[in-house]
Amino acid sequence: MFYEQRMTVPDSPADLRAEYEDDLAAIVDDRGPDAVAADTDLEEGTLEALAAGDSPELTLEEAAEIQALAEGTPDPETIVTMALEHLLLGMSTAVLDVDAVESYLEIDMDAKEVQQKLEGRAPMSFAEFVHVQYVIADGAP
Repeated sequence: MFYEQRMTVPDSPADLRAEYEDDLAAIVDDRGPDAVAADTDLEEGTLEALAAGDSPELTLEEAAEIQALAEGTPDPETIVTMALEHLLLGMSTAVLDVDAVESYLEIDMDAKEVQQKLEGRAPMSFAEFVHVQYVIADGAP
């Protein structure tokens, strides 16, 4: 589950995202895209694309809405809070600041944006979350 603390990551951000998308797609497959669409703010087409193995654009909040439908998981708001807190904790463990995170990101995001997104003051896409988590977990001792 993407909101848990990561200490290791696969070989690339793309592999990490694929791992998480497989988890989300399993939830959609289990419940059906129409049922997930009814229980979330996502469109059925986006959910069908996810279930088909595509990588639709999702926000962190949308991914949390899907994840929250799995058995034994917290509500979407708690998932987002936990995910962001684990990123901040990971930065402390790896002794990384936002400038260091920015320097290792494979996407275009400056240190100020990283900080705003980590603090929940700016929206974060799921792709951005995965890239930031990858840098942090990859830098952890």
